[in-house]
Amino acid sequence: MTSVQHLTGQLRELGVREGDVLVVHSSFRAIRPVEGGPLGVITALRTALGSSGTLVMPSMTGGENPEPYDPRQSPTRDMGVVAETFWRQPGVLRGDHPTSTFAAVGRYAQRIVAPQPLSPPHGEDSPVGRVHELGGSVLLLGVGHDANTTMHLAEDLAGVPYQALDRALVRDGDEVREVLVTEPDHCCQGFSAADDWLREDGAQREGRVGNAEARLFAARDLVRTVVPRLTADPLRFLCAEGSGCEDCDDARRSARHP
Repeated sequence: MTSVQHLTGQLRELGVREGDVLVVHSSFRAIRPVEGGPLGVITALRTALGSSGTLVMPSMTGGENPEPYDPRQSPTRDMGVVAETFWRQPGVLRGDHPTSTFAAVGRYAQRIVAPQPLSPPHGEDSPVGRVHELGGSVLLLGVGHDANTTMHLAEDLAGVPYQALDRALVRDGDEVREVLVTEPDHCCQGFSAADDWLREDGAQREGRVGNAEARLFAARDLVRTVVPRLTADPLRFLCAEGSGCEDCDDARRSARHP
């Protein structure tokens, strides 16, 4: 059982500092066992960041919900128990995007989760874009770059030609209407290339937090490293044609027929 104090020490040893703006993607199954469970992980993160820091986590619900998104009660989908626990904590703010929202607490929370355009959900004017602008960092706890939403910011900045369409329900006064959200999307397994790219630049710190492998890097370093490579080869992240990956096949078709 890892104590909250020990977990905090591991985070600081990895490079998390007081006052940081930090986006966290996590798998509690990889981190556990932790004193206090998922809330213990959140406590350790907030302690490492201190009162001047800002903690950000994905709080996405996806676009297939039969009910309109409600930031006060809609549960997350496939974000993990730490993220699901986080947005429900007192003082945590949650954005209003119907498919790709984030939650945040701390100094810059209100700025990060302020209203954003529907599309692209991870562009410059989005929570991950604002963290990038603020000079923030990304922490992957027990997950790889396939869970790293800042990679979608890099795709948007590089102008990749593939797009996916998502639908969501939103409440407009007393009425419910459907909205369309477009973003670069695919299986995201190709994002693993960012490990080697960041390591080559010495821009990714790695270690253990709890029992999980952890990666920490600046959002600006990720964008600086990824965008030129993606500009040179816009389909770099897609699985090979004919590999059987339906998501990447759909992305290739959208690139040919925008």
